[in-house]
Amino acid sequence: MIAIISTLAKREWIRFFRQPHRVIGSVAQPILFWIFLGSGFSASFRAPGMESVSYMEYFYPGILLMVVLFSGIFSTITIIEDRSKGLLQSVLVAPVSRFAIVLGKVSGAMGIGLAQVLLMLVAIPFLGISPDVTGWLLLTLGLILSALGFTTLGFIIAWNMESTAGFHAIMSVFLLPLWMLSGALFPMGHLPGWLHGLMIINPVSHALQLIRLPFYHPGMQLIGMADYQVAFLVTVVWAGLCLAIALWKVNRMETSVPPPEPSLKPTS
Repeated sequence: MIAIISTLAKREWIRFFRQPHRVIGSVAQPILFWIFLGSGFSASFRAPGMESVSYMEYFYPGILLMVVLFSGIFSTITIIEDRSKGLLQSVLVAPVSRFAIVLGKVSGAMGIGLAQVLLMLVAIPFLGISPDVTGWLLLTLGLILSALGFTTLGFIIAWNMESTAGFHAIMSVFLLPLWMLSGALFPMGHLPGWLHGLMIINPVSHALQLIRLPFYHPGMQLIGMADYQVAFLVTVVWAGLCLAIALWKVNRMETSVPPPEPSLKPTS
């Protein structure tokens, strides 16, 4: 099982680095978002209870989430390409664990997103914020859980898609609002009730809390904080639910394939 997972994950990495434009675009896009939006809103930004925090600093955890969310989900587009080339069918007929197939594809895409986040973490010293040791552990755990949940979401959506164009269309309509309604761009305070409600039920909002809170609170204090506990629980449930649905979809595709018809060759 481990060999299958590592082989599929390694294939995702090889494919990623063989596409230089994808490497550059995946790193440059969040950096440009952060610089341009952060610079543009810095003069007018005032977050309730965070008056001393600049918009560049406030927006930074949202950019980390953006990298995890967009990179993880869009990396799963390789599922559609594998199906068109026949590789996916070959993997499905092999006598391997279906859970290994899911974990192999998801872990490879997760690793790509987390590697890009690692590059973004270089900016922390320039912002003057840094978690303590426990905070770093909680931040890492939050990034891993977020990457797992939303990469698996991309796996679920891509599994039954027939074209990459359709996948991009769904993601553009579905993915960007999830991120925008997470609190990455603006705080939840002083919002209309309906908009605040949408942000509360949005799982991306809770994933953002796991990433943002370690920058502003001691790690040991976070463990006992109700807001952090709720965000952690929601993100864990979300990731587990997405994994269960992904495994169900893989098994469902396997059982829905009709068996080959018997040969009708004339007998002698």
